[in-house]
This record gives sequence, C-alpha cells and structure tokens, in this order.
Amino acid sequence: MIDPYLPEHGDPSYHVEHYDLELDYRVAAGRLSGRAKITAVARTALTRFALDLSSFKVNRVLVNGKPTRFVHRGHKLTVQAKVAAGRQFTVEVRYVGNPVPINTRHWGELGWDQLEDGVLVASQPIGAPSWFPCNDHPSDKATYRISVTTASPYRVIANGDLIDGRVGASTTTWVYLQPEPMATYLASIQIGRYEYIERADDQVPLRAAFPLRLLEGYAHDFGRQSEMVVAFERMFGPYPFNAYTVVVTDDELDIPIEAQGMSIFGANHIDGRRGFERLVAHELAHQWFGNSVSIADWRQIWLNEGFAAYSEWLWSQASGGQSADALARATWTRLAKLPQDLVLADPGVERMFDDLLYKRGALAVHALRLRLGDAAFFEMLREWTARHRHGSVTIEDFKEHAQRHSPRPLDSLFTAWLHQARLPELG
Repeated sequence: MIDPYLPEHGDPSYHVEHYDLELDYRVAAGRLSGRAKITAVARTALTRFALDLSSFKVNRVLVNGKPTRFVHRGHKLTVQAKVAAGRQFTVEVRYVGNPVPINTRHWGELGWDQLEDGVLVASQPIGAPSWFPCNDHPSDKATYRISVTTASPYRVIANGDLIDGRVGASTTTWVYLQPEPMATYLASIQIGRYEYIERADDQVPLRAAFPLRLLEGYAHDFGRQSEMVVAFERMFGPYPFNAYTVVVTDDELDIPIEAQGMSIFGANHIDGRRGFERLVAHELAHQWFGNSVSIADWRQIWLNEGFAAYSEWLWSQASGGQSADALARATWTRLAKLPQDLVLADPGVERMFDDLLYKRGALAVHALRLRLGDAAFFEMLREWTARHRHGSVTIEDFKEHAQRHSPRPLDSLFTAWLHQARLPELG
C-alpha cells in the first residue's frame, strides 16, 4: 500500500522479512561504510524494485548473490531484477559515505545526526534512509540484525538484545538482534561515551546508557520506571519486548525520540525534579501503542500519539498526581479556546506531529473511556494490544474493535472526535 501522506517513500511491490546490517563508522571522520543484506518476498512479479537510500555512494548491488544493474537518484535506489510473485529473494547493497540528516519541509532534519561527541539517530518518520537502504513504509515491519564497528571508547546502543561484542586493537564491534518485527522508522543506533546499567531483577529488564555526569540525575528522574512498567502492564497487557532501554545523550534535545524497545532523551530532560516524567511515561507507552501495535500508514497517527499522550495522564493518576479526568477537563478547557481546525482521522502531513493532535487525541481516548466505563475500556485495550501484537492497524480496525466492547453504538462518538474538526463536549 502506498502511504497517502508520504507516497514517495516505500515500495508496495515487495515485503521485507529481515535486515542484516553491517556498519563501520569512523566518528572523527564521520564516515560510514555499510553492507545491507535484505531478505524480502515479492508481492507481485518484479522486473525492478526500489529501496529508499539517501546520499551515499553505492558500490555494488547483488540480488540472490549475483551482481545486478541499479540506478541511484535522489533518495531512491532502483534495482533491476526479475522475481516471480510470492518468491523470496535477497538483495545486498554495499555503500559508503558521510551520512547526514534528511532535510524535510515539515519536521526539520531527520535521521543520522552527528553530535558533539557521538551519533544520534532519529528515524521518525522518514529518517531511516539516511543510514541504511530500506523499504521505508510504516507497515513494512521486519526483524533486524545490526552490527556496528566503531572506536573502542564509544558504546553503541541499538534495537534489541546485544548478542555479540568483539574488541579489536582500536575498535569494538557491537551486534544486536531485534527478533520482533519493527518498522523502519523505529530502527535506531546511538553512539556515545556512555555509562551503562541494567536492572535485570524486574520482570522487564530496564537498561540505561548515559554520560557519567548524569548518573545521579538519571537515578532520580527515571527512578519510577519499574512502577511505571507495572502500572502499564496492568492497564495495557504484557510489555511486548524483551527489555526496555533509555539513552540520555550529553546534548540537549527538543523532544525525546521514539524507537522500538528504546527511547532517547536529551541531557535537558534530567532536572533532578522529575519535571519531565510525563515524557518518560509517554515514550514508554509507545512500546505498546506504535511499536508493537503499529500503524498501517501515517494517516493513522492518532493511534500512536493519542494513546501515548493519554498514558501521561494515566501515570499521573497511578503515581498519586492529578487524575486523568481532571487533566482531561483542564486540557479540554484550553483547547476550546483554540482554532478548531484539526481532524484526528486525517490531520494532514503537515500536522502529523502537531501538539494539538496529541492533546485532542488524548481527549478522544478519554471520551471513549467515559462511554465504555473503566472495566470495559481497559479490557478493550488489553485485548487490542494482544490481538494486534507486532502487527499493523488502522483507525477503522480500532473502531470495530472498540464497538465489540460496547452495548451501544459508538458511531456518533467516533464521528465527533475523529472525523470532525469541531471540539466535542467531553461528557
């Protein structure tokens, strides 16, 4: 399916099953050498297919182990190959260059970003081609093996579990395996001079990487993550991955960065007062809403951000702060004074990450909770995350699912909150 908001990204003619990435990065030179071996299945008979890849020199492309012709223009790598419909095939791309972020009109620079001393990768929504060739569509989820070799003073953090590490004379190779299917925009690596800790005594291992100077602040500001996981598992169902990792960069970030099984915060998000704990809750909630249960295309973004934003209010109540209802009503009062010009079910590409979508999206979730009642609402959420675990969904899927948990029709509620710009009464 071609994404209606970002039609130039992705190729619907095939589905990727697995990415095997071998990367060598020289921090001082900012130089990346890569070999990507991609295992895919043709959805239709192919004579050519496209991968998304930005400004690298592509040295060689092989399909099923044999060199083939290709054209690399802009961010598209077009490969000549005949593959029968339904057949599995492999494509190997060898490339080299100095990765730079992708400049976008709506969201600034995305993707690979060289920090003061290290690297940060923020792939959402179209930054993944800044560092590896991919089928860059949110519903095309695959497993990953990510191997990164870099100078030994640096630690590499990537999605999944660290399965191997090889120390050479001056470099170290870090190998991660992400066994659960993952969208390209959730793939990430972080490189820095990080301290690393792991709390393996909890049911969900909690991992963290941060500069040593932030140890005390991290321990306090992220100190309630274990309780947060317990609360969210009670409300949303079992945590969907093997572990959860937080990376805190030595640099400041405008907003945290979402990745599968991982969240990235800036040093400015540690203030010693838990002043950004709502963002800690928000990013953790994305592991259920967005990472495990993913959207079929970017028009469905409410399913990610509405539930993650609502989780901030749920955590406030669960941790002894203001109730979700009080926060919802205060937010409704603020939004009622603003222009009514956003439709949650189709916000437009320019407003996919608009703060109004987050806040109004959370209000829509609360309105549904008020209609269903707590018992049915949370049962509905747990069944939703279980039924669509590691899959892709649409707003229509969610509406049908919620209706099964309500004795009364929900059509008017969903129409008012999701399909109309005017802000409805909360109820």
